[in-house]
Amino acid sequence: MRGRLLILVGLILLLVLVLAAVFIFQGNPFGGTPATTDPNATSVVNVNVPQEPTATPIPFVRVVKVLQNIPRGYRFPDTIDELNNQGVVGYFEWPESALPFNALLETESGLEQVLGKVARVEIFREQPLLSTYLVDDLLQLGAVGSDAAALLPSDRVAVTIPVDRITSVGYAVQPGDRVDVILSMLFVDVDEIFQTISPNSISLLSTEPETGMFTFTSPIPGRPEVTTLGQGVVIPSENQRPRLVTQRTIQNAIIVHVGDFPLDGNLVGEPPTPTPVPAEEEDTGSGGTPPPPPTAVPPPDIVTLGVSPQEAVMLTWAIEAKLPLSLALRSVTNVAEQFTEPVTLDYVMSTYAISVPARRDYTIEPAIRSIRRLLAGDEIQLNSGSSTTSP
Repeated sequence: MRGRLLILVGLILLLVLVLAAVFIFQGNPFGGTPATTDPNATSVVNVNVPQEPTATPIPFVRVVKVLQNIPRGYRFPDTIDELNNQGVVGYFEWPESALPFNALLETESGLEQVLGKVARVEIFREQPLLSTYLVDDLLQLGAVGSDAAALLPSDRVAVTIPVDRITSVGYAVQPGDRVDVILSMLFVDVDEIFQTISPNSISLLSTEPETGMFTFTSPIPGRPEVTTLGQGVVIPSENQRPRLVTQRTIQNAIIVHVGDFPLDGNLVGEPPTPTPVPAEEEDTGSGGTPPPPPTAVPPPDIVTLGVSPQEAVMLTWAIEAKLPLSLALRSVTNVAEQFTEPVTLDYVMSTYAISVPARRDYTIEPAIRSIRRLLAGDEIQLNSGSSTTSP
């Protein structure tokens, strides 16, 4: 009996819970917050629906914009009417947050700032026109300068030296490479007073017995010397042999350019000039005329170096003195200064253990009177200063 009573109580409690749940969720069967209804409104507003964010407007300003490609040196008209008729510039909406500090604004008499000005640089279509693009007259265009000056480091100046196939490392040097400059010099003895190559010529002074006048004999090249045969003049058997010395001078010079610069000074960003290809001729049965051979490009004969101001003076002196200069190409990873010794005949003999051969009572036949020389350019003649080419 007691068990049945407990079961009945449990059923009553379960029924009460079910009725309470139905009553609670009757106004919102999905379990959310009940919708509120305004008696004066025509629609129901659900407070749980997210609201769209309000967009913040981006501020724009009107700037002067280029409507056509404008070449460097172009002079803008002097009046607003002529400027509008040509249609080269106009106003354009530009985001204020990305506005260049030197842009020409409509609020600052934009178009009037263009009148009578000259384009300092080439300006491309759709670009905003900046005050730095404009100058008052053509003389100020020189402030743009050449690309070569822009490529030079601030502590370097450019100087050009002559080169050939040997002194330019077989034309291997290219702009951006770093090189050392090797200088060769020939030394001879000179008279300190006359600054002429020794030995001097000697004229003997004598007196005519009949007239008592002094006369001079014909000049004899040589020097007075007392020998076992008596007093006389030693005459040289040949001209004085110069003494050669070679040394590395300037180090870590920059190759700015190889060959001639473009006449307009533009090096960076210049598109290559396409080589015209001759049109193929129709086959007439005779084979047609073959196309002309391509024009041979001459090898460069000058190289422009970026060096310090003092080194530029030194190179100019060497060129004026007609001294041969050779370039030694550096590794791209080597920028260190390195010490070298000047090379003379004594240095070669001592460093490489070369000894003078002794005199013998025998020899080989035929006699060796010269050794082969490889001459790729001109050979400088010391006595005349001219140059001859080896056959």
